[in-house]
Amino acid sequence: MSEFYSWKGYQCAYEIYPSKHNAIDSIPLLLIHPIGVGLSKYFWHRFCSISEQQNLPNPIYNPDLLGCGESDMPSVAYYPIDWAEQLQYFLETVVKRPVILIVQGALFSVAVSLVKLQQESHLISGLILSGPPAWELMTKADSPIAQKIRWNLFYSPFGKAFYRYARSRKFVQSFSQKQLFADASSVDKEWLDTLENGAKNPQTQYAVFSFLAGFWRQKYQEAIATINQPTLVVVGEQTSTIDKIEQAETPEQRINDYLKYLSQGEGCKIPGRNVLPYESTEKFVEVVRNFLPKIS
Repeated sequence: MSEFYSWKGYQCAYEIYPSKHNAIDSIPLLLIHPIGVGLSKYFWHRFCSISEQQNLPNPIYNPDLLGCGESDMPSVAYYPIDWAEQLQYFLETVVKRPVILIVQGALFSVAVSLVKLQQESHLISGLILSGPPAWELMTKADSPIAQKIRWNLFYSPFGKAFYRYARSRKFVQSFSQKQLFADASSVDKEWLDTLENGAKNPQTQYAVFSFLAGFWRQKYQEAIATINQPTLVVVGEQTSTIDKIEQAETPEQRINDYLKYLSQGEGCKIPGRNVLPYESTEKFVEVVRNFLPKIS
C-alpha cells in the first residue's frame, strides 16, 4: 500500500516494508529505482518480497521519484539534483533516521548528489551500487548543448511518437533481452506487464526523456572520491553498457575503477547483466545481507 507526502507542491508516493524483527537498531534501506520506460518503485518489488521471505532485518523504504509511478509527473526536465533534493526532503521529514542507499544503475548520479547534500546531517550510513555505469560515463561530462538538443527533440512531436512506440510490449521485450538481461528467458510476463502498465500514462515520458537526453552525465569523479561511507559495488558477470565508451571493459575492471576512488569500497560479481535486483534477486539479497554488518 502506497503512502504519500508533499514536496514543493507535488504529491510523491512511497512504500514501507517494516522489519519483522522490530529491531530498532537495524538501519533502514532506501531504494532508488532506475529511470526508463515503465520503471518506478515497482522495479524493487521482487527484491522486497525476497527480503521479507529471507527475514532481512532492515526495514525498507521504496519511493517513487517525481515523474514516475504514483508520484506526480510535471512536464519538466529532471536533473539528478532534482531527485536528490526530493529524497533529501523524504529522508528529513518521513524517514528521520540514517539509511543505507541501494541504487540501481545510472541513478548512482542521484545517490552521489544526495550524499553531497547530506554531508552535514549524516543521514547516509552506507551505499550499495547495483550495476553502476562504466566509470567513463560517470566521470566524463556530456555537452550541455548536446543535452539541450536531445531534450528539444524528445519534447517535440517526434519524441512523443517515439515514446508511443518505445512503450509497446514488443519494443520493451526486445530492448530488455538485448540490453538488460543476461538470459532472454528471464524477461518474463511479470517484468513486461510491470513496464507496460507503468508506461500507460504518457506523462511518464518526461523522466525518461530527461534520462535519454543525458542530464545525468556529469563529472562525478571528485564527488565520488569524497564518499567516505562503506560502499558495495555489485556488478553482473555479463555486465554491458548501451552508451558508447572508448574501451570495452570486464566486470573486474568496472569494479576496480570504482574502488580506486571509494575509500571504504569493496566489490563483487554475481550472475546476471544489468538489472541484478530483478534478474538475480536471491543472490543480490544475499550480497546485501552479507554487507550490512559492515555498516554501523
